[in-house]
Amino acid sequence: MDPMKIHNRRRFLLELQNSLRFACVLSAGTCAAVSCFPVGVQAQEANGLAKAGHFKAIEQCDTAEGKPVARKLAGNQLAGNQCDDANGSGELGSGELGSGGVGPVACDGASGAAGACDSLGASSGASQEECVLFPSLAATRKEWEQSGFVLQNNLTQFYFGNTSGGIERDFRYAGHGDYLANFDFGKLIGKQGAFLKLRAEHRFGETINDATGVVLPPTIAGDLPVLDSTNIYLTNCLFTQALSESFVLYAGKLDTLDGDMNAFAHGRGIRQFSNGAFVANPIALRTIPYSTLGTGMAFLMEGTPWLIFNVLNATDTTRTVGLDQLFNDGVALATEMRIPTNFFGKPGHQLFAGTWNSREFTSLDQDPRIIFPNVPIAKQSGSWSLYWNCDQYLVSDPSNPKRGWGYFGRAGIADEGTNPLGYFLSGGIGGSSPMQSRQRDSFGVGYYYAATSNDIAPFINTIFGGFADGQGVEMFYNIATSKRLTITPDLQVLVPSREQIDPALLVGLRANYNF
Repeated sequence: MDPMKIHNRRRFLLELQNSLRFACVLSAGTCAAVSCFPVGVQAQEANGLAKAGHFKAIEQCDTAEGKPVARKLAGNQLAGNQCDDANGSGELGSGELGSGGVGPVACDGASGAAGACDSLGASSGASQEECVLFPSLAATRKEWEQSGFVLQNNLTQFYFGNTSGGIERDFRYAGHGDYLANFDFGKLIGKQGAFLKLRAEHRFGETINDATGVVLPPTIAGDLPVLDSTNIYLTNCLFTQALSESFVLYAGKLDTLDGDMNAFAHGRGIRQFSNGAFVANPIALRTIPYSTLGTGMAFLMEGTPWLIFNVLNATDTTRTVGLDQLFNDGVALATEMRIPTNFFGKPGHQLFAGTWNSREFTSLDQDPRIIFPNVPIAKQSGSWSLYWNCDQYLVSDPSNPKRGWGYFGRAGIADEGTNPLGYFLSGGIGGSSPMQSRQRDSFGVGYYYAATSNDIAPFINTIFGGFADGQGVEMFYNIATSKRLTITPDLQVLVPSREQIDPALLVGLRANYNF
Protein backbone atom coordinates (compact mmCIF):
# COMPACT_ATOMS: atom_id res chain seq x y z
CA MET A 1 0.00 0.00 0.00
CA ASP A 2 1.13 3.54 -0.75
CA PRO A 3 3.05 4.86 2.32
CA MET A 4 1.40 8.25 1.87
CA LYS A 5 -2.09 6.72 2.08
CA ILE A 6 -1.06 4.77 5.19
CA HIS A 7 0.19 8.02 6.73
CA ASN A 8 -3.04 9.84 5.85
CA ARG A 9 -5.20 7.09 7.36
CA ARG A 10 -3.19 7.15 10.56
CA ARG A 11 -3.55 10.92 10.68
CA PHE A 12 -7.31 10.67 10.22
CA LEU A 13 -7.59 8.09 13.00
CA LEU A 14 -5.57 10.36 15.27
CA GLU A 15 -7.88 13.28 14.44
CA LEU A 16 -10.89 11.12 15.30
CA GLN A 17 -9.31 10.00 18.56
CA ASN A 18 -8.63 13.61 19.52
CA SER A 19 -12.23 14.55 18.70
CA LEU A 20 -13.61 11.80 20.91
CA ARG A 21 -11.24 12.79 23.68
CA PHE A 22 -12.48 16.38 23.47
CA ALA A 23 -16.09 15.18 23.68
CA CYS A 24 -15.27 13.21 26.81
CA VAL A 25 -13.51 16.18 28.40
CA LEU A 26 -16.42 18.45 27.53
CA SER A 27 -18.95 16.14 29.14
CA ALA A 28 -16.84 15.62 32.23
CA GLY A 29 -15.76 19.23 32.57
CA THR A 30 -19.25 20.64 32.51
CA CYS A 31 -20.16 18.33 35.40
CA ALA A 32 -18.05 20.40 37.76
CA ALA A 33 -19.30 23.63 36.23
CA VAL A 34 -22.97 22.93 36.88
CA SER A 35 -22.78 20.86 40.03
CA CYS A 36 -23.13 24.03 42.12
CA PHE A 37 -26.52 24.81 40.62
CA PRO A 38 -29.39 23.75 42.90
CA VAL A 39 -31.66 21.13 41.45
CA GLY A 40 -35.28 22.18 41.15
CA VAL A 41 -34.86 25.87 41.95
CA GLN A 42 -38.28 26.38 40.42
CA ALA A 43 -40.03 23.65 42.34
CA GLN A 44 -42.28 26.27 43.83
CA GLU A 45 -43.52 27.30 40.38
CA ALA A 46 -45.89 25.47 38.07
CA ASN A 47 -43.34 25.35 35.27
CA GLY A 48 -42.28 22.16 33.53
CA LEU A 49 -39.89 21.15 30.83
CA ALA A 50 -41.12 18.18 28.87
CA LYS A 51 -38.11 16.33 27.54
CA ALA A 52 -34.78 17.97 27.00
CA GLY A 53 -34.89 19.97 23.81
CA HIS A 54 -38.68 20.20 23.72
CA PHE A 55 -40.54 23.44 24.20
CA LYS A 56 -40.70 24.98 27.59
CA ALA A 57 -44.26 24.47 28.78
CA ILE A 58 -45.71 27.07 31.10
CA GLU A 59 -48.44 25.45 33.14
CA GLN A 60 -51.07 27.91 34.27
CA CYS A 61 -54.35 27.39 36.10
CA ASP A 62 -57.52 27.74 34.11
CA THR A 63 -59.63 30.03 36.28
CA ALA A 64 -62.84 28.42 35.09
CA GLU A 65 -61.95 24.82 35.70
CA GLY A 66 -58.89 25.03 37.91
CA LYS A 67 -56.95 22.69 35.63
CA PRO A 68 -53.38 23.23 34.49
CA VAL A 69 -53.04 24.38 30.90
CA ALA A 70 -49.74 23.84 29.08
CA ARG A 71 -48.67 26.65 26.80
CA LYS A 72 -45.72 26.46 24.48
CA LEU A 73 -43.34 29.34 24.42
CA ALA A 74 -40.46 29.09 22.02
CA GLY A 75 -38.03 26.48 20.92
CA ASN A 76 -34.30 26.40 20.56
CA GLN A 77 -33.23 29.29 22.78
CA LEU A 78 -36.02 28.67 25.28
CA ALA A 79 -34.95 25.11 25.83
CA GLY A 80 -32.84 22.89 23.58
CA ASN A 81 -33.12 21.55 20.08
CA GLN A 82 -35.04 18.34 19.62
CA CYS A 83 -36.24 16.16 16.79
CA ASP A 84 -39.95 15.64 16.95
CA ASP A 85 -40.61 13.86 13.71
CA ALA A 86 -39.29 10.85 11.92
CA ASN A 87 -36.90 12.65 9.63
CA GLY A 88 -35.20 14.86 12.17
CA SER A 89 -36.71 18.11 11.06
CA GLY A 90 -38.48 19.17 14.20
CA GLU A 91 -41.69 19.63 12.24
CA LEU A 92 -45.29 18.72 12.89
CA GLY A 93 -45.90 21.13 15.71
CA SER A 94 -42.42 21.54 17.10
CA GLY A 95 -41.14 24.68 15.44
CA GLU A 96 -38.13 26.31 17.03
CA LEU A 97 -36.55 29.69 17.01
CA GLY A 98 -33.60 29.87 14.66
CA SER A 99 -30.16 30.02 16.16
CA GLY A 100 -28.93 31.26 12.86
CA GLY A 101 -31.03 34.32 12.90
CA VAL A 102 -32.71 33.64 9.57
CA GLY A 103 -35.04 30.83 10.46
CA PRO A 104 -36.05 28.04 12.79
CA VAL A 105 -33.46 25.51 13.76
CA ALA A 106 -33.43 21.84 13.02
CA CYS A 107 -32.94 19.26 15.67
CA ASP A 108 -29.53 18.06 16.64
CA GLY A 109 -30.42 14.48 17.35
CA ALA A 110 -29.35 11.59 15.21
CA SER A 111 -32.90 10.67 14.42
CA GLY A 112 -36.19 12.28 15.17
CA ALA A 113 -38.34 9.21 15.11
CA ALA A 114 -40.37 7.93 18.00
CA GLY A 115 -38.07 6.13 20.36
CA ALA A 116 -34.97 8.04 19.30
CA CYS A 117 -32.71 9.66 21.85
CA ASP A 118 -33.30 13.23 22.84
CA SER A 119 -30.62 15.75 23.73
CA LEU A 120 -30.04 14.11 27.09
CA GLY A 121 -29.93 10.65 25.59
CA ALA A 122 -33.34 9.65 26.87
CA SER A 123 -36.68 9.01 25.25
CA SER A 124 -39.95 7.29 25.85
CA GLY A 125 -39.44 3.59 25.50
CA ALA A 126 -35.64 3.85 25.60
CA SER A 127 -33.40 3.33 28.59
CA GLN A 128 -30.64 5.74 29.50
CA GLU A 129 -28.09 3.02 28.84
CA GLU A 130 -29.30 2.67 25.26
CA CYS A 131 -28.97 6.34 24.49
CA VAL A 132 -26.07 8.08 26.15
CA LEU A 133 -22.38 7.81 25.40
CA PHE A 134 -21.61 7.46 29.12
CA PRO A 135 -24.50 5.57 30.79
CA SER A 136 -23.13 6.28 34.27
CA LEU A 137 -23.66 10.00 33.64
CA ALA A 138 -27.29 9.58 32.60
CA ALA A 139 -28.73 10.34 36.02
CA THR A 140 -26.37 13.29 36.45
CA ARG A 141 -27.38 14.77 33.11
CA LYS A 142 -31.02 14.37 34.06
CA GLU A 143 -30.31 16.45 37.15
CA TRP A 144 -28.64 19.05 34.95
CA GLU A 145 -31.76 19.20 32.84
CA GLN A 146 -33.92 19.75 35.89
CA SER A 147 -31.52 22.52 36.94
CA GLY A 148 -31.77 24.22 33.54
CA PHE A 149 -28.63 22.95 31.80
CA VAL A 150 -28.87 20.75 28.70
CA LEU A 151 -26.04 19.27 26.63
CA GLN A 152 -26.56 18.02 23.09
CA ASN A 153 -23.62 16.83 21.04
CA ASN A 154 -23.05 15.28 17.62
CA LEU A 155 -20.00 13.64 16.11
CA THR A 156 -20.43 13.11 12.37
CA GLN A 157 -18.01 11.24 10.11
CA PHE A 158 -17.89 11.13 6.31
CA TYR A 159 -16.19 8.58 4.07
CA PHE A 160 -16.91 9.68 0.51
CA GLY A 161 -15.29 8.91 -2.79
CA ASN A 162 -15.39 10.34 -6.29
CA THR A 163 -15.58 7.29 -8.57
CA SER A 164 -15.95 9.01 -11.94
CA GLY A 165 -15.37 12.43 -13.47
CA GLY A 166 -14.63 15.48 -11.38
CA ILE A 167 -11.10 16.72 -10.78
CA GLU A 168 -9.68 13.76 -8.87
CA ARG A 169 -10.82 10.21 -8.24
CA ASP A 170 -10.22 9.48 -4.60
CA PHE A 171 -11.85 8.37 -1.34
CA ARG A 172 -11.46 10.64 1.67
CA TYR A 173 -12.36 10.65 5.33
CA ALA A 174 -13.54 13.74 7.22
CA GLY A 175 -15.57 14.61 10.27
CA HIS A 176 -17.35 17.34 12.18
CA GLY A 177 -17.90 17.84 15.90
CA ASP A 178 -20.85 19.87 17.14
CA TYR A 179 -21.17 20.55 20.89
CA LEU A 180 -24.26 22.38 22.05
CA ALA A 181 -25.21 23.64 25.52
CA ASN A 182 -28.48 25.36 26.48
CA PHE A 183 -29.01 27.23 29.76
CA ASP A 184 -32.46 28.03 31.16
CA PHE A 185 -31.92 30.91 33.60
CA GLY A 186 -35.45 30.55 34.88
CA LYS A 187 -34.42 27.27 36.48
CA LEU A 188 -30.86 28.28 37.23
CA ILE A 189 -31.37 31.65 38.91
CA GLY A 190 -35.09 32.38 38.67
CA LYS A 191 -34.81 34.78 35.71
CA GLN A 192 -37.93 33.81 33.78
CA GLY A 193 -37.81 33.69 29.98
CA ALA A 194 -34.01 34.14 29.81
CA PHE A 195 -31.86 31.61 27.97
CA LEU A 196 -28.31 31.16 26.71
CA LYS A 197 -27.16 28.95 23.85
CA LEU A 198 -23.50 27.97 23.34
CA ARG A 199 -22.29 26.01 20.33
CA ALA A 200 -18.69 24.92 19.64
CA GLU A 201 -17.66 23.31 16.35
CA HIS A 202 -14.61 21.86 14.69
CA ARG A 203 -13.72 19.77 11.68
CA PHE A 204 -11.08 17.12 11.01
CA GLY A 205 -9.79 15.07 8.10
CA GLU A 206 -10.13 16.00 4.45
CA THR A 207 -13.43 16.21 2.57
CA ILE A 208 -14.09 15.09 -0.99
CA ASN A 209 -15.52 18.50 -1.87
CA ASP A 210 -12.65 19.99 -3.87
CA ALA A 211 -12.12 16.76 -5.82
CA THR A 212 -15.50 17.06 -7.53
CA GLY A 213 -15.07 20.45 -9.21
CA VAL A 214 -18.54 21.63 -8.15
CA VAL A 215 -19.57 24.91 -6.53
CA LEU A 216 -21.83 23.59 -3.77
CA PRO A 217 -20.00 21.25 -1.35
CA PRO A 218 -21.24 17.62 -1.39
CA THR A 219 -20.48 17.26 2.35
CA ILE A 220 -20.91 20.78 3.70
CA ALA A 221 -20.55 19.91 7.40
CA GLY A 222 -17.09 18.46 6.81
CA ASP A 223 -15.74 21.92 5.93
CA LEU A 224 -17.35 23.84 8.78
CA PRO A 225 -16.74 26.05 10.63
CA VAL A 226 -13.58 27.11 8.72
CA LEU A 227 -11.72 25.51 5.84
CA ASP A 228 -8.09 25.85 6.87
CA SER A 229 -8.15 24.92 10.56
CA THR A 230 -9.14 22.01 12.77
CA ASN A 231 -9.33 24.21 15.86
CA ILE A 232 -12.51 24.38 17.91
CA TYR A 233 -14.46 27.62 17.41
CA LEU A 234 -17.35 29.07 19.38
CA THR A 235 -19.93 29.78 16.66
CA ASN A 236 -22.87 30.52 18.99
CA CYS A 237 -23.11 32.56 22.17
CA LEU A 238 -26.70 33.68 21.97
CA PHE A 239 -28.81 35.25 24.71
CA THR A 240 -32.61 35.10 24.38
CA GLN A 241 -35.31 36.86 26.38
CA ALA A 242 -38.96 35.94 25.99
CA LEU A 243 -41.12 38.99 26.58
CA SER A 244 -44.35 37.08 26.10
CA GLU A 245 -45.61 33.79 24.74
CA SER A 246 -45.64 35.30 21.26
CA PHE A 247 -42.55 37.53 21.15
CA VAL A 248 -38.83 37.03 21.91
CA LEU A 249 -35.63 39.07 21.53
CA TYR A 250 -32.14 37.63 21.14
CA ALA A 251 -28.58 38.94 20.73
CA GLY A 252 -25.02 37.65 20.65
CA LYS A 253 -22.89 35.57 18.34
CA LEU A 254 -24.86 33.19 16.16
CA ASP A 255 -24.45 30.89 13.19
CA THR A 256 -26.85 31.04 10.25
CA LEU A 257 -26.90 27.42 9.08
CA ASP A 258 -30.23 26.86 10.81
CA GLY A 259 -31.98 29.39 8.59
CA ASP A 260 -34.27 28.53 5.67
CA MET A 261 -35.96 25.80 7.69
CA ASN A 262 -37.50 22.89 5.77
CA ALA A 263 -39.06 19.67 7.01
CA PHE A 264 -37.30 17.43 4.48
CA ALA A 265 -34.19 19.33 3.35
CA HIS A 266 -32.30 20.87 6.25
CA GLY A 267 -30.52 19.19 9.19
CA ARG A 268 -27.13 21.03 9.11
CA GLY A 269 -25.76 18.47 6.67
CA ILE A 270 -25.56 15.73 9.31
CA ARG A 271 -29.12 14.39 9.61
CA GLN A 272 -30.80 14.68 6.21
CA PHE A 273 -29.00 15.63 2.98
CA SER A 274 -25.21 16.04 3.09
CA ASN A 275 -24.95 18.34 0.06
CA GLY A 276 -25.03 22.04 0.88
CA ALA A 277 -27.57 22.62 -1.89
CA PHE A 278 -30.22 20.88 0.23
CA VAL A 279 -29.30 22.25 3.68
CA ALA A 280 -30.25 25.90 3.03
CA ASN A 281 -30.71 28.08 -0.02
CA PRO A 282 -27.17 28.97 -1.20
CA ILE A 283 -28.49 32.12 -2.87
CA ALA A 284 -28.34 33.89 0.53
CA LEU A 285 -24.79 32.89 1.45
CA ARG A 286 -23.20 35.90 -0.22
CA THR A 287 -25.09 38.33 2.01
CA ILE A 288 -25.30 36.41 5.31
CA PRO A 289 -22.07 35.33 7.11
CA TYR A 290 -21.82 31.87 8.66
CA SER A 291 -21.05 33.02 12.21
CA THR A 292 -21.15 36.62 13.37
CA LEU A 293 -22.57 39.03 15.95
CA GLY A 294 -26.15 40.15 15.67
CA THR A 295 -29.53 40.69 17.22
CA GLY A 296 -33.07 39.92 16.25
CA MET A 297 -36.68 39.36 17.16
CA ALA A 298 -39.20 36.60 16.52
CA PHE A 299 -42.97 36.51 16.57
CA LEU A 300 -44.39 33.17 17.64
CA MET A 301 -47.58 31.35 16.81
CA GLU A 302 -48.37 28.50 19.22
CA GLY A 303 -44.71 28.42 20.20
CA THR A 304 -43.44 28.35 16.61
CA PRO A 305 -41.66 31.35 15.03
CA TRP A 306 -43.58 32.53 11.98
CA LEU A 307 -41.88 35.91 11.45
CA ILE A 308 -38.33 36.89 12.34
CA PHE A 309 -36.09 39.89 11.65
CA ASN A 310 -32.34 40.11 12.24
CA VAL A 311 -29.63 42.74 12.19
CA LEU A 312 -26.18 41.18 11.75
CA ASN A 313 -22.58 42.21 11.40
CA ALA A 314 -21.76 42.34 7.68
CA THR A 315 -18.73 40.02 7.78
CA ASP A 316 -17.90 36.61 9.23
CA THR A 317 -16.23 36.50 12.67
CA THR A 318 -16.07 32.75 13.26
CA ARG A 319 -12.45 32.92 14.40
CA THR A 320 -12.85 35.88 16.77
CA VAL A 321 -15.25 37.36 19.29
CA GLY A 322 -16.01 40.01 16.69
CA LEU A 323 -16.60 43.02 18.93
CA ASP A 324 -13.71 44.99 17.39
CA GLN A 325 -15.16 44.30 13.90
CA LEU A 326 -18.79 45.01 14.71
CA PHE A 327 -20.37 46.96 11.82
CA ASN A 328 -16.96 48.17 10.61
CA ASP A 329 -17.77 46.99 7.08
CA GLY A 330 -21.51 47.52 7.18
CA VAL A 331 -24.64 45.73 8.27
CA ALA A 332 -26.61 42.70 7.08
CA LEU A 333 -30.39 42.44 7.37
CA ALA A 334 -32.40 39.24 7.10
CA THR A 335 -36.05 38.42 7.51
CA GLU A 336 -38.13 35.25 7.11
CA MET A 337 -41.83 34.52 7.24
CA ARG A 338 -42.79 30.85 7.54
CA ILE A 339 -46.50 30.17 7.30
CA PRO A 340 -48.05 26.81 8.30
CA THR A 341 -50.36 25.25 5.69
CA ASN A 342 -52.77 22.34 5.59
CA PHE A 343 -53.00 21.38 1.93
CA PHE A 344 -54.54 17.95 1.28
CA GLY A 345 -55.36 17.83 4.97
CA LYS A 346 -51.66 17.37 5.74
CA PRO A 347 -49.19 19.74 7.46
CA GLY A 348 -46.79 21.86 5.46
CA HIS A 349 -45.14 25.29 5.26
CA GLN A 350 -44.50 28.15 2.85
CA LEU A 351 -41.42 30.28 3.58
CA PHE A 352 -40.65 33.72 2.10
CA ALA A 353 -37.39 35.51 2.91
CA GLY A 354 -35.02 38.27 1.91
CA THR A 355 -31.51 39.43 2.81
CA TRP A 356 -29.44 42.56 2.24
CA ASN A 357 -25.83 43.40 3.02
CA SER A 358 -24.42 46.93 2.84
CA ARG A 359 -20.72 46.08 2.70
CA GLU A 360 -18.43 46.71 -0.25
CA PHE A 361 -17.87 43.71 -2.53
CA THR A 362 -14.60 43.57 -4.44
CA SER A 363 -13.85 39.83 -4.72
CA LEU A 364 -15.30 36.37 -4.21
CA ASP A 365 -14.52 35.69 -0.56
CA GLN A 366 -13.44 32.24 0.61
CA ASP A 367 -16.46 30.62 2.25
CA PRO A 368 -16.68 26.94 3.34
CA ARG A 369 -20.36 26.92 2.34
CA ILE A 370 -19.64 27.56 -1.35
CA ILE A 371 -16.57 26.71 -3.45
CA PHE A 372 -15.35 29.60 -5.60
CA PRO A 373 -11.86 30.94 -6.32
CA ASN A 374 -10.86 34.17 -4.59
CA VAL A 375 -10.89 36.33 -7.72
CA PRO A 376 -11.48 40.10 -7.95
CA ILE A 377 -14.81 41.34 -9.30
CA ALA A 378 -16.19 44.75 -10.22
CA LYS A 379 -16.43 46.87 -7.09
CA GLN A 380 -19.98 47.34 -5.81
CA SER A 381 -21.60 48.37 -2.54
CA GLY A 382 -24.53 46.38 -1.27
CA SER A 383 -26.04 43.04 -2.27
CA TRP A 384 -29.43 41.36 -1.87
CA SER A 385 -31.23 38.04 -2.24
CA LEU A 386 -34.82 36.81 -2.22
CA TYR A 387 -35.80 33.19 -1.69
CA TRP A 388 -38.70 30.83 -1.05
CA ASN A 389 -39.14 27.27 0.12
CA CYS A 390 -41.97 24.89 0.82
CA ASP A 391 -42.48 21.54 2.48
CA GLN A 392 -45.65 19.50 2.28
CA TYR A 393 -46.50 16.12 3.76
CA LEU A 394 -48.23 13.79 1.31
CA VAL A 395 -48.41 10.70 3.52
CA SER A 396 -48.64 10.51 7.29
CA ASP A 397 -49.06 7.60 9.66
CA PRO A 398 -52.52 7.76 11.31
CA SER A 399 -51.18 5.96 14.37
CA ASN A 400 -48.14 8.25 14.64
CA PRO A 401 -48.50 11.74 13.14
CA LYS A 402 -44.76 12.28 13.61
CA ARG A 403 -44.05 9.83 10.82
CA GLY A 404 -44.63 10.63 7.15
CA TRP A 405 -43.08 11.78 3.92
CA GLY A 406 -43.67 14.50 1.34
CA TYR A 407 -42.08 16.93 -1.08
CA PHE A 408 -39.96 20.07 -0.77
CA GLY A 409 -38.96 22.89 -3.08
CA ARG A 410 -36.66 25.91 -3.05
CA ALA A 411 -36.11 28.89 -5.35
CA GLY A 412 -34.11 32.08 -5.10
CA ILE A 413 -32.71 35.05 -7.02
CA ALA A 414 -29.88 37.42 -6.14
CA ASP A 415 -27.95 40.51 -7.18
CA GLU A 416 -25.88 39.23 -10.12
CA GLY A 417 -23.37 42.05 -9.76
CA THR A 418 -22.06 40.66 -6.46
CA ASN A 419 -23.43 37.12 -6.10
CA PRO A 420 -21.78 34.27 -8.06
CA LEU A 421 -25.22 32.60 -8.26
CA GLY A 422 -27.87 34.38 -10.32
CA TYR A 423 -30.70 32.06 -9.36
CA PHE A 424 -31.19 28.70 -7.67
CA LEU A 425 -33.81 25.94 -7.88
CA SER A 426 -34.18 22.65 -6.03
CA GLY A 427 -36.83 20.08 -5.22
CA GLY A 428 -37.37 16.52 -4.10
CA ILE A 429 -39.04 14.18 -1.67
CA GLY A 430 -38.09 12.93 1.77
CA GLY A 431 -39.22 11.93 5.21
CA SER A 432 -39.82 8.76 7.18
CA SER A 433 -39.04 5.40 5.69
CA PRO A 434 -42.18 3.86 4.14
CA MET A 435 -41.13 0.48 5.55
CA GLN A 436 -43.10 -0.25 8.72
CA SER A 437 -40.28 -2.43 9.99
CA ARG A 438 -37.87 0.54 9.84
CA GLN A 439 -39.86 3.26 11.58
CA ARG A 440 -36.83 5.24 12.77
CA ASP A 441 -35.19 5.35 9.33
CA SER A 442 -35.57 8.26 6.91
CA PHE A 443 -34.74 9.00 3.28
CA GLY A 444 -34.39 11.80 0.75
CA VAL A 445 -34.01 12.33 -2.99
CA GLY A 446 -33.30 15.80 -4.35
CA TYR A 447 -32.29 17.71 -7.48
CA TYR A 448 -30.78 21.21 -7.71
CA TYR A 449 -29.87 23.70 -10.42
CA ALA A 450 -27.44 26.53 -9.62
CA ALA A 451 -27.24 29.20 -12.32
CA THR A 452 -24.01 31.18 -12.46
CA SER A 453 -24.33 34.96 -12.46
CA ASN A 454 -23.90 36.48 -15.92
CA ASP A 455 -22.00 39.40 -14.38
CA ILE A 456 -19.61 37.28 -12.30
CA ALA A 457 -18.95 34.48 -14.82
CA PRO A 458 -16.43 36.51 -16.92
CA PHE A 459 -14.24 37.04 -13.85
CA ILE A 460 -14.30 33.33 -12.99
CA ASN A 461 -13.53 32.46 -16.62
CA THR A 462 -10.17 34.22 -16.29
CA ILE A 463 -9.10 31.36 -14.00
CA PHE A 464 -11.19 28.35 -15.01
CA GLY A 465 -12.01 29.01 -18.64
CA GLY A 466 -15.57 28.05 -19.52
CA PHE A 467 -17.87 28.38 -16.54
CA ALA A 468 -21.58 27.62 -16.88
CA ASP A 469 -24.42 26.47 -14.62
CA GLY A 470 -24.15 23.53 -12.21
CA GLN A 471 -26.66 20.89 -11.21
CA GLY A 472 -26.83 17.70 -9.21
CA VAL A 473 -28.81 14.90 -7.62
CA GLU A 474 -28.44 13.40 -4.15
CA MET A 475 -30.06 10.28 -2.69
CA PHE A 476 -29.63 9.11 0.89
CA TYR A 477 -31.12 6.63 3.34
CA ASN A 478 -30.67 7.10 7.10
CA ILE A 479 -30.36 3.74 8.84
CA ALA A 480 -31.02 4.03 12.57
CA THR A 481 -28.71 1.28 13.79
CA SER A 482 -29.36 2.18 17.42
CA LYS A 483 -31.03 4.86 19.50
CA ARG A 484 -28.00 7.11 19.14
CA LEU A 485 -26.29 6.14 15.86
CA THR A 486 -27.36 6.53 12.23
CA ILE A 487 -25.45 5.19 9.23
CA THR A 488 -26.30 6.89 5.95
CA PRO A 489 -25.40 5.50 2.51
CA ASP A 490 -25.28 8.40 0.06
CA LEU A 491 -25.13 8.70 -3.75
CA GLN A 492 -24.59 11.95 -5.64
CA VAL A 493 -24.37 12.71 -9.37
CA LEU A 494 -22.94 16.21 -9.85
CA VAL A 495 -22.49 18.25 -13.02
CA PRO A 496 -19.80 20.89 -12.34
CA SER A 497 -20.09 24.47 -13.53
CA ARG A 498 -16.62 24.17 -15.03
CA GLU A 499 -17.32 23.06 -18.59
CA GLN A 500 -14.09 21.12 -19.07
CA ILE A 501 -14.80 18.82 -16.10
CA ASP A 502 -16.88 15.67 -16.54
CA PRO A 503 -19.83 14.92 -14.23
CA ALA A 504 -18.77 13.43 -10.91
CA LEU A 505 -20.26 10.28 -9.37
CA LEU A 506 -19.93 10.25 -5.57
CA VAL A 507 -20.63 7.37 -3.25
CA GLY A 508 -20.16 7.47 0.48
CA LEU A 509 -21.18 6.74 4.03
CA ARG A 510 -22.04 9.16 6.80
CA ALA A 511 -22.18 8.21 10.48
CA ASN A 512 -23.79 10.48 13.04
CA TYR A 513 -23.41 9.79 16.76
CA ASN A 514 -25.67 11.77 19.08
CA PHE A 515 -24.62 11.96 22.74
